[in-house]
Amino acid sequence: MTTTTPAPAYAPTPAPAPAPTSAPAYARTITGSGPGLLLAHGAGGSVEANYGPVLEELTAGHTVVGVDYPGTGGTPRSTAPLDLDELADQLVAAADAAGLDRFAVSGYSLGGPVALRVATRHPERVTALVLTATFARADHTLRLAGRLWRELFLLGDRDRLALFMAPKALSPAVLNGLSDADLAATLKGTGESAPAGTAEHLALIDEVDVRAELAGIAVPTLVVSTTQDQLVPPYLHREVAAGIPGARLAELPGGHLPFAETPAEWARLITDFLAEHDA
Repeated sequence: MTTTTPAPAYAPTPAPAPAPTSAPAYARTITGSGPGLLLAHGAGGSVEANYGPVLEELTAGHTVVGVDYPGTGGTPRSTAPLDLDELADQLVAAADAAGLDRFAVSGYSLGGPVALRVATRHPERVTALVLTATFARADHTLRLAGRLWRELFLLGDRDRLALFMAPKALSPAVLNGLSDADLAATLKGTGESAPAGTAEHLALIDEVDVRAELAGIAVPTLVVSTTQDQLVPPYLHREVAAGIPGARLAELPGGHLPFAETPAEWARLITDFLAEHDA
């Protein structure tokens, strides 16, 4: 596989988030045309950071709608803990604003539980799910990694944060293929680009457990497993696929950042699956 210098382990946000509020107005992305596709991004990311590299492919055949979680992208931080139901409902509210009655949902990493909660709370509106590098619950491996990530962020120790996150986010092949100069640039970008709401995103990971909801998912579902994922282990991806009746599992070589390592392949998996199930 030919690779270029990957995106930072934290994908950059356009600008620092404004001061925290208890009930922020969620920034929305609405673009493209065609059947609806909602995007739920991951912790420490944003719609642009996690889906920007594949947005052109997705909007070629879909009306794409996303929201930035509090403290990232254009959404202010929240002073209250984040809530999975609230994130799901905010995403559906953005779909309403775009005039979408029905839609597929793509969830990446923490966005997977958000997408599943959309399907649970609004089952009559969801046509399909694509869940990438995701989990139904945080086991000890993921929970401890998330806690250390959060502690380093809260300490403001961006250098050590980058040292921890780079090997967690990138596949060994890509990380070890970097030159010394590219590695230094990747670490610098990783440390500098953590969004203001990272701690709140990571705190939510500790609480997520949607395992009981999996058996009730009744729409076509594709689970994309990033096979060299050092952050969310592939066995957690497989747990999601095994719990959803009829779910399809696709393996995507690489680490936790498919938008950085294999964007074309990731986009193709999403669009090919949706082409089978677009309403």
